[in-house]
Amino acid sequence: MFTRDSKPPRIDTLIGKAARVHGDVEFQGGLHLDGHISGGVRAVEAPDATLSVSATGSIEGPVDVANVVLEGTVKGDIHATERVVLGPTARVEGNVYYGVIEMTLGAQIMGKLVRLAPKV
Repeated sequence: MFTRDSKPPRIDTLIGKAARVHGDVEFQGGLHLDGHISGGVRAVEAPDATLSVSATGSIEGPVDVANVVLEGTVKGDIHATERVVLGPTARVEGNVYYGVIEMTLGAQIMGKLVRLAPKV
């Protein structure tokens, strides 16, 4: 999943497989999701923040995080100003706004791909 130049995402917050969160989640640094979030996910004042969602993880709501590594499911738009990595089990029901995108064979997007203009 990670290229030779990339490193595993930093994890400051972990939401376990049995956890279900109802409401919006705001975080700094890194968030790893194995459970379910019903609500939006947003990184607060963190241009290098990373959200990683495992194959068992899911989000029902919008995602606004600089870097997203997705193996699970997102039902909502993804806004990733830096990078989106979609693994073979990734499912997105919504639009993906990205700076750079990497997709593995098997990833599914039911929506539009929109490249964001590079920062000057």
